[in-house]
Amino acid sequence: MRRRQRGVILLALLITMALAQIALLGALELSTLERKREREDELLFVGQQYRSAILRYYYANPAGQPRLLPRTLDDLIKDPRYPMSVRHLRRLYKDPISGGSDWGLVMKNGGIAGVFSPSDEAPLKKGNFPPGDEAFEGKAKYRDWLFVASVIGS
Repeated sequence: MRRRQRGVILLALLITMALAQIALLGALELSTLERKREREDELLFVGQQYRSAILRYYYANPAGQPRLLPRTLDDLIKDPRYPMSVRHLRRLYKDPISGGSDWGLVMKNGGIAGVFSPSDEAPLKKGNFPPGDEAFEGKAKYRDWLFVASVIGS
């Protein structure tokens, strides 16, 4: 094989490798975006679970006792106001955005009225939120997505 043919083959190989790298980087970016979308969807689901559990806790007060918000997230797993096990939430969920179990807490009258992700990341989703989460539209950070139970008299 002549030297010139080897040079052309080497050049073609380098171009092919460069194109393959560009394609892989594009696929990786799409995969990263898809994972972030999935984590956002999970955050919306988990936030709604906490919001609903706080409402159930608030309205499931024992007879003769005032309605209160939970003092800790663990109170949603085992309600301390009852002698038997009363669960308002199946389990404590991790924050899907940060991956940790530490949630930001929205406090009201000494109890937990809601939760939020402490992440300063910018969300992909900017609009078209499900009912109850419309207030998240246009928020710049996940920490601005507050999953607050709207309770009367708390």
